[in-house]
Order: sequence, then structure tokens, then C-alpha cells
Amino acid sequence: MEFHIALAGAFPNPVIVQDALFDIDPTAMVDCDMGRQILRVSAVATTTDLLEIMQRIGWPVATEAVVQQPSICCGSCSG
Repeated sequence: MEFHIALAGAFPNPVIVQDALFDIDPTAMVDCDMGRQILRVSAVATTTDLLEIMQRIGWPVATEAVVQQPSICCGSCSG
């Protein structure tokens, strides 16, 4: 799933977030969209997982700041 996490001000280091996600999904990817103030997360995770991870690394975010994006999977590789 892809998630966008809206952040105000400073961003957490995406590598730290990605490392924290590895416990859930070792293929997780995290990057920043500085222009829109969004942390993009691609991982097999839930909103609750992301909220807990952000809290654990010292960047608590509100539930409404985490938005799951619609799937862009075409289904042809394994769907």
C-alpha cells in the first residue's frame, strides 16, 4: 500500500522511518515530497502500524495525517 503522511515543519529522516518499517516489511520504501510536505510510504502496513512507528521514532502524527492512497496495481504480475 502507499500512504501519504502530511507533516508540518521539519521532516523525519526517511532512512530512519524506512529502517523502522523493515520489522513489518523489509521491502518498504520511504521518501519525502518537500514541496507538498508529505512523507510517502510504500509498505505492507496499516495506518495503525505507521502511527505506531512514527511515535516510536519520535515523530508522532495525527491519525488524519496518514492517508492511504488508491492502489495503482494492475494485477498482471500476481493479481
